[in-house]
Amino acid sequence: MPTPVLRSLHVRPVKSLGGSAPAEAAVEPWGLAGDRRWMLIDATSKVVTQRQHATLALASAAWLPDGAIRVSAPGREQLDVAVPEPSSTVVGEIFGTKVEAVPAGAAADEWFSDHLGEKVRLVHLDDPAHRRPIDPDHALPGETVNFADGYPLLVATTASLDALNSLIAQGDHADEGPLPMDRFRPTVVVDGTAPWAEDGWKRLAIGDVTFRVAKPCGRCVVTTTDQLTAERGKEPLRTLARHRLIGKKMVFGQNLVPEGTGTLRVGDPVEILERTER
Repeated sequence: MPTPVLRSLHVRPVKSLGGSAPAEAAVEPWGLAGDRRWMLIDATSKVVTQRQHATLALASAAWLPDGAIRVSAPGREQLDVAVPEPSSTVVGEIFGTKVEAVPAGAAADEWFSDHLGEKVRLVHLDDPAHRRPIDPDHALPGETVNFADGYPLLVATTASLDALNSLIAQGDHADEGPLPMDRFRPTVVVDGTAPWAEDGWKRLAIGDVTFRVAKPCGRCVVTTTDQLTAERGKEPLRTLARHRLIGKKMVFGQNLVPEGTGTLRVGDPVEILERTER
């Protein structure tokens, strides 16, 4: 089998929005540079994602050189949102964890509230090195994460997607497939592996940067959301529940924690440094 390579990189500056696929991206301790440094919270200060609002899939954010973002959606005027001054913070709750963040301001709040038809606020993670620790069951002391679901990076492989689509084609909702990789919202996508090879990875290197595999990624309703239309279906959760149930989680992809910093480039070789014992 050929040497696995990095197929693509994905940076989504605002949690649950679309983003970009750059040719290279810097790895910071808490994730790819520019990735998920912003999120939306509701009137109760809880995070707002595609789980509650599928139409977030129709909005996207571009990361600008100074850390600001440009948000857009069909039929809406673009809005540039500057990095807010960290003069005061609010507390947002992301999956049961309270995190301090800086409000983006009234213009951004109004833009997103109009898009969703619900009052929301946009907040910025000003100090990712200290604000949000990774789950200590799967982290070393001091490791932190941006506003991703739980871990700095998520790796998926094209071979596993092909295998999953083959299973979907044999199921009750074959008309929903094949599914594109964007349903799974990875940060790094790898070519040239066997299907499900990532289940056995413990440590890997992409180019010059090494990563520890924290745990498999359990999937939710977001994967059933067409990222171009915001329409929901049954797949891939129906097929994952039948074929990829690990414990109580429907699994696709692996969560990664960087062991250092550096720059990833599309085409970088991927080396498996350590595998789990089976």
